[in-house]
Amino acid sequence: MAVMTEQDAAVPDGAELWLIRHGETEWSLAGKHTSVTDLPLTARGELQAAALRRALVGLSPSLVLCSPRLRAQATAKLAGLAISDTDPDLAEWNYGEYEGRTSAEIREDVPGWSLFTHGVPGGEAAADVSARADRVLARARAAMERGPVVLIGHGHMSRVLGARWIGLPAIGAANLLLAAASISILSTQYGEPVLKHWNLPNPDNEGDR
Repeated sequence: MAVMTEQDAAVPDGAELWLIRHGETEWSLAGKHTSVTDLPLTARGELQAAALRRALVGLSPSLVLCSPRLRAQATAKLAGLAISDTDPDLAEWNYGEYEGRTSAEIREDVPGWSLFTHGVPGGEAAADVSARADRVLARARAAMERGPVVLIGHGHMSRVLGARWIGLPAIGAANLLLAAASISILSTQYGEPVLKHWNLPNPDNEGDR
């Protein structure tokens, strides 16, 4: 069971924190690790981002935080979200020397490689990503009493946010899959942080499932 903190306890039961991963890019489609490379959305990614409007109908966020990367900013704009602030702590895990490489390619050099267990040469350590996630969650918790909070970011960073919300270390994010332009909703029940919904399919993808 997750360990509660004073910040967790201050979140009212039923309050919601929405995590939105950016839409498809050429590299995300190819499975290439993308952090600092500022790629635009593909045409399909733009459709996915615009489709998010259907899932956001009626939502009145008290705070909308977005990664500084263009793919996240474009997703927020096409989804009809008014960004309150651009937060560098929401940027994707820095992959260092593995930027632009797929897991299969990396495993040719490092058999059994996993971001969460092996790390990345020249990139960010899991502890540093976890600390960024905790800072973002602290900002979110402070605003959740006033209404839903929305975070627009990236795959691995959003997975770490989900893990940290329920008290898991960053490595716990290895068990939380997240598709492009998906929505996840974090909340609390009886004072405990919970994953209310995880990896909800993008409305533009529902016909594919």
